[in-house]
Amino acid sequence: MKSIIPNKWLARYGVVLAGTVLTLTAFSTAATMVQASSQNSQHDRIAEKILELQESDKRWIQINLSTQRLIAWEGGNPVYAIIISSGKSKTPTRVGTFAVQTKLKTTRMRGRDYDVPNVPYTMFYSGNYAIHGAYWHNRFGTPVSSGCVNLAVNHAKWLFKWASVGTPVIIHQ
Repeated sequence: MKSIIPNKWLARYGVVLAGTVLTLTAFSTAATMVQASSQNSQHDRIAEKILELQESDKRWIQINLSTQRLIAWEGGNPVYAIIISSGKSKTPTRVGTFAVQTKLKTTRMRGRDYDVPNVPYTMFYSGNYAIHGAYWHNRFGTPVSSGCVNLAVNHAKWLFKWASVGTPVIIHQ
């Protein structure tokens, strides 16, 4: 069977196609390396901040997403530890170092697929991300939220009274 594509074209465009594939592969590999480097850099910053806070006498909040645990610290001393519910895989809780920005005894929380009135003991730490009480579920220890950190209402009340605006919030995997 005779090819309808002349050999000159195949040779010429085959080289261009191979070069394009190699270039795209190189960019993809570089992007993956930059992302991994960025994640390591963020991990290092979080670890440094934790060490800094443990050597101080400041109150701070540590949230471990892997274990679904929150620990309230005073310097290097843990003073309160509880089980939380963080964000689902589709709506993850942000990782990083933050600080309590606003405290509201109750507030309404709305999103694309939820509208919850009277959310108790809410402490916003990054935009619409908050630590707050959750009266609408009892699935603590399991990621079920839309990105916030859910606590049982009694634990949220304790934390709300203990923390103040400016209290550091460290969230990690």
